[in-house]
Amino acid sequence: MTEDKPSASVPPGVPPGYNARGEAKRLLRSIRAGALATLTPDGYPFATLVNVATAMDGSPILLMSSLSAHTKNLAADKRASVLLSEGGKGDPLAHARLTVVGEALRVADEAQREALKTRFLNRHPKSALYADFGDFAFWRLEVVRAHLNGGFARAAEFTGQEILTGMEGADELTALEASAIAHMNSEHNDAVRLYATRLLGEKDGRWRASGIDPDGLDLALGDLTARLDFPERITNGNGLRRILAALAHDARSRPA
Repeated sequence: MTEDKPSASVPPGVPPGYNARGEAKRLLRSIRAGALATLTPDGYPFATLVNVATAMDGSPILLMSSLSAHTKNLAADKRASVLLSEGGKGDPLAHARLTVVGEALRVADEAQREALKTRFLNRHPKSALYADFGDFAFWRLEVVRAHLNGGFARAAEFTGQEILTGMEGADELTALEASAIAHMNSEHNDAVRLYATRLLGEKDGRWRASGIDPDGLDLALGDLTARLDFPERITNGNGLRRILAALAHDARSRPA
């Protein structure tokens, strides 16, 4: 897992050893749906459920219809927040959640739209049924700040820069992401499965890669998601191949 420097936004009292920034980044990358809050024309908050994916830098990506109330709200006021909650058994408030706050911008550039569409459909394959409808568009949340609540005494505040992934020098990785994912899922699915089961402790199954970025690998199995952090930042094909081979060797060396 990449080492994160402690954030000045983490308050005193957070348990020693708790990686608040790492937890925030994990939630950002792994939660598939969240509560989107927008502002109505008369200033009231309006919350709705949306599917969420991420751009390579971690910015939340939403696919929304222009006919929906929340999209109309954003057309008038781009300020928004998305609550990403891990959920689970027992008290809902005992589980980690992250609120990201920023400005939602409609993606108009066709090349950017296609890149985000690929990442979104890798996370939400069933959305292919309507992704190309004329009234649907992709929106990107430009994160200004984020609030983590990881449980009792585990709250922290971050700037957007602190939880997003820097893309400096990663043009090569950006260009090869789609082909690398296709290759991994078709030729190295056994390694992908071992990443999930032996390195992350996830349930067994036909896991697939759904996203690559300089900081890590996104994995999916049906409705399940997982995040594998790289031990170091990578920006090109050589670095990606080296890291994935090392992780596969590590996974195979561990007991089943």
